[in-house]
Amino acid sequence: MSDSTSIAPRASYPLQLLTVSGHALAQLVRPPSHSRRAAAARKLARHSLWLSAAGAALIILLMLAFDRTEIQLMPARGTPSLWPIRILTDFGKDENVLAVLGVALVIVALVAAGMHGTRRAVLLGFGTRLQYLFLSVAVSVFVAEILKYLIGRGRPFVGGKADPFNFIPFEGTGAYTSLPSGHAVTAFALAFAVSALWPRLRVVMFTYAIAILLTRLVLLAHHPSDVTAGALVGMVGAMAVRYWFAARRLAFAIQADGTIVPLPGGFKRVARSPSAP
Repeated sequence: MSDSTSIAPRASYPLQLLTVSGHALAQLVRPPSHSRRAAAARKLARHSLWLSAAGAALIILLMLAFDRTEIQLMPARGTPSLWPIRILTDFGKDENVLAVLGVALVIVALVAAGMHGTRRAVLLGFGTRLQYLFLSVAVSVFVAEILKYLIGRGRPFVGGKADPFNFIPFEGTGAYTSLPSGHAVTAFALAFAVSALWPRLRVVMFTYAIAILLTRLVLLAHHPSDVTAGALVGMVGAMAVRYWFAARRLAFAIQADGTIVPLPGGFKRVARSPSAP
């Protein structure tokens, strides 16, 4: 979101809200304009390729050598003492994360519609960053849902035994949507996105993501290779959405070598520079 000078100061509040919301959506679909976007696209392609290749190799290795052993070491599904883990894991549930981010976006739009000038620019600059967080998670989860359906991997002990090679593609039920882990997708997409905007939060966010990943293993919801695949999908998805924003000069700048960096995130600086140079 960025401030729109076309909004008349005395326009009615509903009109202000409609204009703010429309501008927020329009900026996401406008043609890319950054002169360095080609260099950034090449860098994204290289990094995504290497990350995907390394991740795929690790996933195959885990399937062959570790998945069966790991799930046999976990406590039985439904163990009463695991209730704190069941609470913690919900902090990585895509519906919960997207609901919080969605409500935050709505609040920003509602409040910004009643503001003008610098205060509106400050709030809408923050709103642009919320858009990036929301779309990083949403796009990654959407891709993961397609992969789950296509792959059709059975969850641990579905079928009555520890079989890491229990696949029924296109099966579509919850029992056969193990790979990739949706919680891992959500947690790692959010961790990457927050870290991309505010690098000082990197350690905190990836600690959160790893904690969510571990809860899925302890609860026997996924194999180790499932959560690894989820982490991969989440990070690559957030990287792709970051490029989309940077190419449109939103929240990120692109350096001469194609590196994407966040615009300064302080509130005063957001007000002065809601778009990338």
